[in-house]
Amino acid sequence: MVSYCTDALADLVAAAGGLYGQLRTTRFFFDAEPQELRWVLRATDVLIDVTIYEFPDVSVSPDLPDTAGTVIWQSAHSRRLFSHAVLNAAQTVFTEHGEAGYQAKWMLHPFPVALVQDLRRLHLRDDACSLPHDHSHP
Repeated sequence: MVSYCTDALADLVAAAGGLYGQLRTTRFFFDAEPQELRWVLRATDVLIDVTIYEFPDVSVSPDLPDTAGTVIWQSAHSRRLFSHAVLNAAQTVFTEHGEAGYQAKWMLHPFPVALVQDLRRLHLRDDACSLPHDHSHP
């Protein structure tokens, strides 16, 4: 479970989108109250390396290095497949809840429409993705 205190979906979508520019590494975290789940995305020439670290106390962990956490997930994917999966996840959330329903559930943060649209634009422009894409919304 991820707390509504962090803008988890927006952070994930923004981090994926950030890897289309000059950034080679993006980081963000989910507040799992009391744990921190820190995502580190590293772009290589071919793959996105995804590592998720768990820290026991989010009140002190933001200042700690990644190595102080416990690796709970590690995988590597092409940018095309990773971004496509992030877009599909965002689309599923939007389809299930809509903007108003998302805002009601997430409380502090609106659905990240602009970030999703930007990631979709970058993904379709740069990744030559032949998988189906839902352009109906957002």
